Amino acid sequence: MPKGYWIARVDVADTEAYKAYVEANAKPFKIFGAHFLVRAGRFENPEGTSRTRNVVIEFPSYQAALDCWKSAEYQEALKLRVPVSTIDLVIIEGYDGPQPS
Repeated sequence: MPKGYWIARVDVADTEAYKAYVEANAKPFKIFGAHFLVRAGRFENPEGTSRTRNVVIEFPSYQAALDCWKSAEYQEALKLRVPVSTIDLVIIEGYDGPQPS
């Protein structure tokens, strides 16, 4: 079964207030088996547009990724994030097929 991923691009307007969101999202991420693959860090943007932070979170399945976002726990955390950041978020199913040789 393919894993699920959150791919997010974020601009944070108030880093101090954003810390409350980071603290609050820990619970739903733990419940749904989230694992950070990318959390901010250096990046280059050779094409298209970008935001100041990039995040990739892996979940055990696509359904777990969806369920986490829809959960009451995450929706509470979301209330802390929305006023202090702008985000583009995609929840996507991983690819489990053939790879280039």
